[in-house]
Amino acid sequence: MVKYSLLNFFKLESATGILLVVATLLAMLLANTSLQPFYASLTSIPVVVSFGSLVIAKPLLLWINDGLMAVFFFMIGLEVKREVIEGSLRDPKAIAVPAFAALGGMLVPAMIYAGFNWNNPVAVQGWAIPSATDIAFALGILTLLGDRVPKGLKLFLLTLAIIDDLGAIIIIALFYTADLSTTSLTIAASMIALLTLMNIRGVVNHTAYILVGIVLWTAVLKSGVHATLAGVILGLLIPLKNNKAPFHALEHSLHAPVNYVILPLFAFVNTGIGFSNISAKDFYDNVTLGISLGLFLGKQVGVFLFSVLAVWMGFGKLPQGVNWKLLYGVSILSGIGFTMSLFIGSLAFEDARASGMILTDERLGILMGSMISGLIGYIVLRFFLKKG
Repeated sequence: MVKYSLLNFFKLESATGILLVVATLLAMLLANTSLQPFYASLTSIPVVVSFGSLVIAKPLLLWINDGLMAVFFFMIGLEVKREVIEGSLRDPKAIAVPAFAALGGMLVPAMIYAGFNWNNPVAVQGWAIPSATDIAFALGILTLLGDRVPKGLKLFLLTLAIIDDLGAIIIIALFYTADLSTTSLTIAASMIALLTLMNIRGVVNHTAYILVGIVLWTAVLKSGVHATLAGVILGLLIPLKNNKAPFHALEHSLHAPVNYVILPLFAFVNTGIGFSNISAKDFYDNVTLGISLGLFLGKQVGVFLFSVLAVWMGFGKLPQGVNWKLLYGVSILSGIGFTMSLFIGSLAFEDARASGMILTDERLGILMGSMISGLIGYIVLRFFLKKG
């Protein structure tokens, strides 16, 4: 009976979101009880991998953020390629409105955050934190509303989130890089050239791609560019044409480990906020307000207004079965930043924390903005679906 109950749970579209919530609550419980030293020592366990003169030494936290999350981004790369070639991103007219929506959903939150923190050169580095949408959480909440949700609304949110992820990847590549190593970048470029050549020559052995991808990941890690970008590049260069069944099998095989292990583990090691170190003023600090309002207000305003703009300019139309009320509800739901926001936040203030600069914990604003967006978005959509 237990076995079948677990199987049924993991079949739920909302399972990933539920696991993320559980992982977050567990992390916060450990961080605010007598088990806090255990939690802190767990995330800081040193892990060293060496091959001759090549040494990679990082605490467990960074192995998860730089290593396991590269697998998550690898899956995103595969999903984007599939959607572009044979899915919802294939038809330019079909993606026009969600593409505009994604653009607005990145610009307006960033502007709100920058408005709160413009005079602080350290804090303003977090401008991209509220620009992301957590696809697992948002789709999970939408699924909780049942069969009444039009398929077009789910497709709109999925397309928006995919384009949003692409935007986040570009932002990470352009703005969140450390000092660059010419030697490592040269090795990375040669690996990308090799992967491209393999693709052109019709190589379909996924093991060969992954082996080259490991070298690429190592080179990118050592280059100063964030290592997770190697995962995206590898995913985009895995061939799909004349390789459909193996490609789909590879993508499908990643869903369970990413959704049920990697993402919850990432949430667990990154959301352990100790409230004993948080005062009342932290809740209305400019960093907290910039992130939380960027996610809750900025996302819904940007996504909704840019959608209206795209339709008004004739670039596209609303999906079948979707009206403006439902689209507004999804616009609120897109303010669930969580995973990507936490990830960008860890990059934005990494140097500031390493140098001992004191900043309000950005995770507080991410949790506040994401929770409010999820709750209000669910209530609004439930009301409009019931009225409709």
